[in-house]
Amino acid sequence: MKLVSTTTLSKSLGLSAKELFEYLLERGFIEKNNDSWALTAEGQAIGGEYRNSEQYGKYIVWPENLDLNIENGEDSTEKIKMVTATVIGRSFELSANKINFIFSELGWLNKGIKGWVLTEQGKKQGGLQAEDKKSGIPFVRWPEAIIESKSLKETIGHVKGTEEEKTPESKKSEPDDIGFREKFEAKHRAADGHFVRSKAEMLIDNWLYMAEIVHAYERKLPIEEDVYSDFYIPTGKVYIEYWGYENDPKYLARKEKKIELYRKYGFNLIELQDKDVQNLDDILPRMLLKYGVQAY
Repeated sequence: MKLVSTTTLSKSLGLSAKELFEYLLERGFIEKNNDSWALTAEGQAIGGEYRNSEQYGKYIVWPENLDLNIENGEDSTEKIKMVTATVIGRSFELSANKINFIFSELGWLNKGIKGWVLTEQGKKQGGLQAEDKKSGIPFVRWPEAIIESKSLKETIGHVKGTEEEKTPESKKSEPDDIGFREKFEAKHRAADGHFVRSKAEMLIDNWLYMAEIVHAYERKLPIEEDVYSDFYIPTGKVYIEYWGYENDPKYLARKEKKIELYRKYGFNLIELQDKDVQNLDDILPRMLLKYGVQAY
């Protein structure tokens, strides 16, 4: 693959070198380092490299066929303003650290040895991996529009205790997953105080509790669709689904829809049947270990 300088690339795109440098800076592909330009992690990810010249010194080169979606000197798509967790936190009156932990709970970030690392789910939300140019500590920039994310708002509502209670009228229009939850009352009390909807779920909940694994019951998936998991384990970002009622056509249809959503978004999923519930000591430790969750 032929690599060319930013000036040469700008000519092939019909831009001035200044326009292209401004575009690359705005997109987070380069940054100003004293009086010179430096590549960011995002710039390296799209093929940017350094070259040295006796005449010009150190400079940046790009793949000759780099597609930046620019037409006639203008971005062909609406320009996206990227912001940090600090800016997002101001919108919700939360610290940047709290916002990052919420993003982690949503599965958009992972906590690194230092800083935060973008996940595949985070990339789908438009996140861009970056790093502090002085310390090298990784962080993530986000599209400003993520502030309007339904999943983010709902999670922050839970954290702050400000989530609005649904009215009877709104419940009537909710999807099958929520209708199922309304139909089957959560009346089985597990050892940790969770009220669950079946004896099998109670056994799963009790097993997780006795194994000292932090878990949530009926955690909403961090997606726009109103879908709830049976169990969610923050460590490892693992969802557990127990499939019962295998002779019910409506239940089977709901099951297939949920599995498809787990696949679509790439979530870590453990599926349990009745036979597995009778043998949790052998089944769950092995399944959880695949996602870095250790039991006992």
